[in-house]
Amino acid sequence: MTEGVRWASDMAELWVFGYGSLMWRPGFDFEEQAPARLMGAHRALCVYSVVHRGTHAEPGLVLGLDKGGACRGMAFRVAAGAEEKTLAYLRAREQVTDVYVEAFRPITLLDGTNRRCRALCYLVDPKHPQYAGALSLEEQLRIVRTGKGQAGGNIEYVLNTVRHLEKVGVHDAELAALAALLSAG
Repeated sequence: MTEGVRWASDMAELWVFGYGSLMWRPGFDFEEQAPARLMGAHRALCVYSVVHRGTHAEPGLVLGLDKGGACRGMAFRVAAGAEEKTLAYLRAREQVTDVYVEAFRPITLLDGTNRRCRALCYLVDPKHPQYAGALSLEEQLRIVRTGKGQAGGNIEYVLNTVRHLEKVGVHDAELAALAALLSAG
């Protein structure tokens, strides 16, 4: 596992940007949360999952922040004093195979304040062997139908993701289309 970004105690606060399961299941202590927008990356099923939602023999697909566009998600301000613990937790959760690059990126909080801050983001590494890139809807459907890993089935992951995104007012047309096909059988 790579070391990733360093937390410096002279940084005023640590924000984390969630775009998938981190939005509704962050798993770390935080003092504030707010809807947020990240520019320059978009949410996509672009990562072959070989642990959580698939195996090396039969990979699944999970979300990544891929280059270009924008992404609505949730930002969390980490509880003061919990920065190192939070980074360790996130690395254990997100960096199992080092498919993501830890980076600080500017985000805008969509809580009515339009505050801008820098947040820790997990961007997909397009050079990593697990990077799937832009797959057709048919290819996504084929992979997701058969993917199953340590955290369960890939179908469950996609349907749960779409349900939670809709619950917080985020409509992702591509994920919704895939979910509709998965629900239809």
